Amino acid sequence: MIRTVAKVLAAAVLTLAVLGPAVSPGSATAQAGVPFAAPGAGHPLGTDALGRDVLTRVLDGGWIVVALAAGATVLATVLGVLVGVTAGLAPGRRAGLLIRVTDVVAIVPAILIMLVFAAGFPGSDLAVLAAVALTTTPFSARVVSAATRTVASSAFVEVARGRGDSGPRVLWHDILPNIAGTVLTDAGIRFVAAVHLTATAGFLGLGRGAPAPNWGRMVQENLSGLALTPLPVLVPALLVAVLAVSVNLLADDVRARR
Repeated sequence: MIRTVAKVLAAAVLTLAVLGPAVSPGSATAQAGVPFAAPGAGHPLGTDALGRDVLTRVLDGGWIVVALAAGATVLATVLGVLVGVTAGLAPGRRAGLLIRVTDVVAIVPAILIMLVFAAGFPGSDLAVLAAVALTTTPFSARVVSAATRTVASSAFVEVARGRGDSGPRVLWHDILPNIAGTVLTDAGIRFVAAVHLTATAGFLGLGRGAPAPNWGRMVQENLSGLALTPLPVLVPALLVAVLAVSVNLLADDVRARR
């Protein structure tokens, strides 16, 4: 039951984010009324701090959060597999050194990494993507490294090596297929972290700036009017939370079934 609900919620929010711009009723940057107007005819969710239609900005502001989070997740997963498999197959001392290098990155606060990238590449969404990927890669690398060591020490891998299979062949046919489930589950967890970090970047004003809509930035822009009309803050915040929680539940379900 929980898995079904999580799938439905995740699919609904992802569909809203991806298809939102296509069904948006108007311009997300045009003033549509007085600031912080209550929901009414023509403005089902009211207006924001600058009098822009909240529904339009919600529909237009989700794709960038999902796209950056998905891109960061793919990049972090690829880097995590490369580093993790290398560390998992390397001799003890080399493996330890490689993991320690990733640990150095892991202890740096994610916000600091994003601020550094944003300072070097102001207004760049790609800088946000790279920063989020760099922040989450060390955790992926540790998970993949542990899974690789477990598979590499198994009997069927020893048999493959004993019959003369080359290192690349063992890696491709014996190790990678058996850590694929772990990698997929970990990617779901990294996506949840990436959604949080991407929304946080928007809240801090990093990446593409105003007036471009962004669910994270919408929360920050409209906090001053929370007492007047909460929807401009609550709707984007709720969408980010629902997406993160539902994907996290799906990742937990995949992990539990393995």
